[in-house]
Amino acid sequence: MKTDLTDTTASKINKALVLGRRAIGTPAVGMVLTLVIVTDEENAYDALKAASDAAHEHPSRTLVVIKRVSRSPRDRTRSRLDAEVRLGADAGTGETIVLRLYGDVVDHAQSVVLPLLLPDAPVVVWWPVNAPLDPAKDPLGALAQRRVTDTYACEEPIRELAARSDAYAPGDTDLSWTRITPWRSMLAAALDQVDCKVQSVEVEGEEFNPSCELLAMWLADRLAVPVKRTVSNGPGLTAVRMDTDCGPVVLDRADGSLANLSIQGQPARAVALKRRETAELIAEELRRLDPDDTYASALRYGVDRLNESAKGDRVGEGDALAVAAPVGTVAKAPAKDAAQEKTPVRKAAAK
Repeated sequence: MKTDLTDTTASKINKALVLGRRAIGTPAVGMVLTLVIVTDEENAYDALKAASDAAHEHPSRTLVVIKRVSRSPRDRTRSRLDAEVRLGADAGTGETIVLRLYGDVVDHAQSVVLPLLLPDAPVVVWWPVNAPLDPAKDPLGALAQRRVTDTYACEEPIRELAARSDAYAPGDTDLSWTRITPWRSMLAAALDQVDCKVQSVEVEGEEFNPSCELLAMWLADRLAVPVKRTVSNGPGLTAVRMDTDCGPVVLDRADGSLANLSIQGQPARAVALKRRETAELIAEELRRLDPDDTYASALRYGVDRLNESAKGDRVGEGDALAVAAPVGTVAKAPAKDAAQEKTPVRKAAAK
């Protein structure tokens, strides 16, 4: 069931929700959270489709906030709110409200969203593109317990990661971090199979991919060893090589789907490590609403190195980003002993 409302208000939208639930025979509200998607018209369809797929696991009220650009100065002074209310088969397992804001109301989106939030339920705000530099201080972000951005959608992802580090607040997260959850789990499991000390690490992946940077920062933060970032043709992350005093441990994924895990003294094995769709990433983030301390630690660890990368520093023949000195020496906080950090990397890999 879909109801179109033109030049409406939040109270009329709430009334349409109540009438719609009665019409389809489900007067009770069975949603577990409110997901607010802040996007533009171009990306609204893909973001809403991903949220609808994720709603099969997390039934939610989805509010899509689209800020429309007025064409003339006169139109910019006229505030208007249009809405689409979708229930039942048109909204999957939850409720969907598409809000289009015009004029001055664009700068006060929080006043439109606030009356539409589910009472006594968590709020998650997701910016598929054009996220604010400080999500926690954004008027919409301030309403949420969890704020999801995606630095992969930015023009300069490495600079964006540095900005995210400076502005980090508990509850912030990034889909570029979510993409590497299987890699972190696999690497931690690989280290659990050997009793060796890691001496150095190399992370290989396509250029300007923030997931590669985050994985390198996480390894450097946990292992306190030199980490080198090298560039490949992708797709995404392609390999992680860890040199240990017992021999190399290599996780190599050349085709974006099937990876090969090699550990010294053991037969090589194939492991599934496919690239995941946005719906899977959002569903994973909605499983936890508490602050991600592991993400915060990895993000803050790499600030200095990311700043050097953003200035265009290169090590090697021009296509390899690396750390000139051991990564542990460039962090703001002194690095811990590698032996003390080996255990945390195994246990903190998976969320």
